[in-house]
Amino acid sequence: MTILMGSLTLILFLLATLGTGAGIIYAFASRRGFNRCLVSYILQTRKRRTRRHTDHIHALICIADHFEPGNEGASPEIAMDRVRRWVEMYPRLLGQFRDSDGMPPRHSFFYPIEQYNPEHLDLLSELCSAGFGEVEVHLHHDDDTAESLRATLLKAKESLSRRHGLLPRQKDSGELAYGFVHGNWALDNSRSDGRWCGVNNELNVLRETGCYADFTLPSAPSSTQTRKINSIYYARDDPHRPRSHDWGIDVGVGPAPPDALMLIQGPLVLDWRRRKWGLAPRIENGCLQSNQPPTSERLDLWLRAKVQVPRRPDWYFIKLHTHGAPESNQRVLLGDPMVEFHRTLALRSQDDPRFHFHYVTAREMFNLARAAEAGWTGSISEARDYEMVWDGHSSTSTRGPSASGERRGRALS
Repeated sequence: MTILMGSLTLILFLLATLGTGAGIIYAFASRRGFNRCLVSYILQTRKRRTRRHTDHIHALICIADHFEPGNEGASPEIAMDRVRRWVEMYPRLLGQFRDSDGMPPRHSFFYPIEQYNPEHLDLLSELCSAGFGEVEVHLHHDDDTAESLRATLLKAKESLSRRHGLLPRQKDSGELAYGFVHGNWALDNSRSDGRWCGVNNELNVLRETGCYADFTLPSAPSSTQTRKINSIYYARDDPHRPRSHDWGIDVGVGPAPPDALMLIQGPLVLDWRRRKWGLAPRIENGCLQSNQPPTSERLDLWLRAKVQVPRRPDWYFIKLHTHGAPESNQRVLLGDPMVEFHRTLALRSQDDPRFHFHYVTAREMFNLARAAEAGWTGSISEARDYEMVWDGHSSTSTRGPSASGERRGRALS
């Protein structure tokens, strides 16, 4: 009897300890905006673990920059200096690197159209025309209406295209299009207090004005974080309620709904190697900034998130995000940490014949998702312009030997 009571006491103690630990982890997750997607994360556990070591990996790396030159109250002069530094330093610092297709690092500048400055965009257009990236649409707005939002987006689209030669077009129809990132993470009026948006049918407005895909997520630790994570999916708008993109249909699982918008999410996983108080894991959300430089260890976490389209399980969509204009973040993005990361990618590709990496813009990432959805069996290089094209860059001036040498031709054979 004494032994039995002792065993029961031990079991109860262990359960209480586990319950306390779980409670601490949940409380931490709640403070970090992770609690809304915790169930989804648990359900994805098996997916994150299923990969054979003999499988090929094609890492599709896109940096979606919420590029705000006037960030932190910068004066017009400082804002212009920030843009000039990007245009001058990016090719000088990173132009030496090539991916498995022979392409240099490529940056996606999501420019805040409510802060439109033609001089900024003229400079960025030069950088993009040289093959180092593309410009897309970023917007901060508050207490807005669908009508006002529609007018803002259409005006910005025309300005970026006509004056600066930016933005892609649909290959078949020639219709002007754009990728989108929402300011303050509040896509489709997703903040609980209704701030920084105001438009419940924002997904429909985006789609109807030519948006080919949204690249806002993940937003954790913001409360705007969706329940659906680590996914490329179609979301259908309910104009009578906010946060219609909280869930959706995975790209490649079924037919694409004609009235839905594609969302391409970045990685969102728990990093158990870095724990707070030795218990609660840190959150890896694909952010690049002064205190979150890119590293080989983070690359492994981004791959483990397995943001994929089912028909191409060898393609890993890694959509990262940053605010690249401020000087503190430029020290990472235009400094030694980023240089070292590109070296790491090249070395990993040389050492492991199963690892391939590809620098892609937001537009190219969308094209690759659509190609994968259609069961594309060709090369990644050939699918970069699958549906959306932009003719403003020189496709040959920046090409050079690929990081993986002779393997480039048979990467997807």
